[in-house]
Amino acid sequence: QVQLVESGGGLALAGGSLRLSCEASGGIFSNGAMGWFRQALGKERQFVAAVSSDGKRTGYADSVKGRFTISKNNAEISIYLQMNTLKPEDTGVYYCAARKRYLSGDGYYTDSEYYDYWGQGTQVTVSS
Repeated sequence: QVQLVESGGGLALAGGSLRLSCEASGGIFSNGAMGWFRQALGKERQFVAAVSSDGKRTGYADSVKGRFTISKNNAEISIYLQMNTLKPEDTGVYYCAARKRYLSGDGYYTDSEYYDYWGQGTQVTVSS
């Protein structure tokens, strides 16, 4: 059974930085496309960033472009989210998601419906 485990969340001041990590284990899903989503209290889950299977293609929500960077380590089947210039509106639970390799193709995915596996989430709180 595939498991995704996020880490690196916490409390940061506005303008600060955090780096989230997500490691996949337990029945490798053949290393497909992966992504990050977040959910603020009382709001729907929203797309943050995504990366293709080979790590070469990335996509971002407009709200985080230029501030967040997603990267992928295929040897370890891990992804990372470097978050800089944090804002209070970045606060939320951040979820890692993965898509099965044979379904992934060469692209990345911004819609949560395309993902097959989800982590439990890690809390990010940005104070002003």
